[in-house]
Amino acid sequence: MTQDTLIVPAGDLGRDGTRWWRDAVIYQVYVRSFADSDGDGVGDLPGVRNRLPYLADLGVDALWLTPFYVSPMADFGYDVADYRDVDPLFGTLADARGLIADAHAHGLRIIVDVVPNHTSDRHAWFRAALAASPGSPERARYIVRDGRGPDGAEPPNDWESVFGGPAWTRLPDGQWYLHLFAPEQPDLNWENPEVHTEFAGILKFWLDLGVDGFRVDVAHGMAKAHGLPDVGHTDQVEMLGTAVLPYFDQDAVHDIHREWRRLLDSYGGERIAVAEAWAPTPERLAAYTRPDELHQAFNFHYLSAPWDAAGLREVIDESLCTAAAVGAPATWVLSNHDVKRHVTRYGGGERGLRRARAAALLTLALPGSAYVYQGEELGLPEVLDLPEEFQQDPQRLRGEGAGRDGCRVPMPWEGEEPPFGFGAGAASWLPIPAAWRDLTVAEQSGDPGSMLTLYQEALRVRSEHPALGDGALRWLAAPRGTLVFVRETHEATGGDGAGRRLACAVNLSGGTVRVPASGPPLLASGPVHTDGDHVELSPDTALWWDVETSGRQGGRLT
Repeated sequence: MTQDTLIVPAGDLGRDGTRWWRDAVIYQVYVRSFADSDGDGVGDLPGVRNRLPYLADLGVDALWLTPFYVSPMADFGYDVADYRDVDPLFGTLADARGLIADAHAHGLRIIVDVVPNHTSDRHAWFRAALAASPGSPERARYIVRDGRGPDGAEPPNDWESVFGGPAWTRLPDGQWYLHLFAPEQPDLNWENPEVHTEFAGILKFWLDLGVDGFRVDVAHGMAKAHGLPDVGHTDQVEMLGTAVLPYFDQDAVHDIHREWRRLLDSYGGERIAVAEAWAPTPERLAAYTRPDELHQAFNFHYLSAPWDAAGLREVIDESLCTAAAVGAPATWVLSNHDVKRHVTRYGGGERGLRRARAAALLTLALPGSAYVYQGEELGLPEVLDLPEEFQQDPQRLRGEGAGRDGCRVPMPWEGEEPPFGFGAGAASWLPIPAAWRDLTVAEQSGDPGSMLTLYQEALRVRSEHPALGDGALRWLAAPRGTLVFVRETHEATGGDGAGRRLACAVNLSGGTVRVPASGPPLLASGPVHTDGDHVELSPDTALWWDVETSGRQGGRLT
């Protein structure tokens, strides 16, 4: 049995429309895989625009769109050639304007990706750098160095690419340029004031078009250690987020984020920035969300936590305490476009689906902001058997199973055969499994036992219940293998017993457990049996129930 403890994150509630980002549910749209409007097999901005009613009905608060800028697509848009225009594959700048306006009309905010660590090798700046001579202003925009050894034939240091292999490529004139990712993604030199000015202009361009914020790709990058020292180790990808590296999480990166925060604060409407950041300690990660820096940081520790009560409890406690130390909201995410889908990570099949349903209720009950990756509301699994000819992700070069194509398979919307309404064409850029006919939006809509209905109900309760979102969490004593906590309104924590409370219990064990539960049930992820002031939870099941004195009846159990 665990001790009754209380954790209260800092910060004001966001339900009244202020500081909206503190408890928002943000839906990640992987644009090329969401909806195809023109039948070419690739998702696009008009496709997203057409599906806005679905997202509004789902109950999310905002959309995060992956890159749709002009790009040769060496890394599916994270190699940007023009930050101020839309790639024809995804539509036009007019389509972007229309999508932003329509999203706002549906009550949805729009967050777009910004990629500041590197550009495409097709960017005008890098083309100018290739044409210029060593030591030129054009090359000073990037990290270009002479090689080591008598003839400069060795890379300037031992840094390795996140995608595998050396992080340096030699130019025809003998110099080397840095690319911490693919060779087609040269790293910018953020010691150059011209780079700062350019990105301030890029942010202003999209803010003026009405976007509500930015997801900052590789927010821990940009700044490199003075002198570019060797790491002294191989297999550096295994060190990401766990060890100090001279090319990630350097102190100087926070100066950049402070500049951007001042810019964001100069606009009305509470525009935000979200850090994709890896850091070796919780304290280092929290630094990205100090009051004068970014608003949120992705919680990768929660995403990677095993299906284990003790392990999850430790990650949740650490996340809440770390966020509270700098007054930031915690964030919670189960899947995204870079990791294996959590239905599969949790065991796959029926077991993985049960756990994913329980994880959804756990995640949406925690204090702070939550992210939903497209398709998780349908219970989509990872596609593990994609034919080799379709596998295009540059990360697959790290070895077998390292590619990310399997979590990027397009959304199934309706129908009996692939591509299930993804587009008007007969095919999609990645093939959709025929077995997904039972997972389409149309098939799950209106089914009280479906994953889609569970998400719709959970998001509805979350939006209506005053104890959910930002606020306090109180752990309660619980049987081994379970997590039980209460969410409370500010009034409920004031000591007079007023206000509303919601309790959440999650059974992560392999057997049925009996948990004290006084109050009307609201929502369950699987079979439960109520017995007076107790409830029996089946394995891998979560339950929400109202804890209040008014006697209001709760909703049905699904």
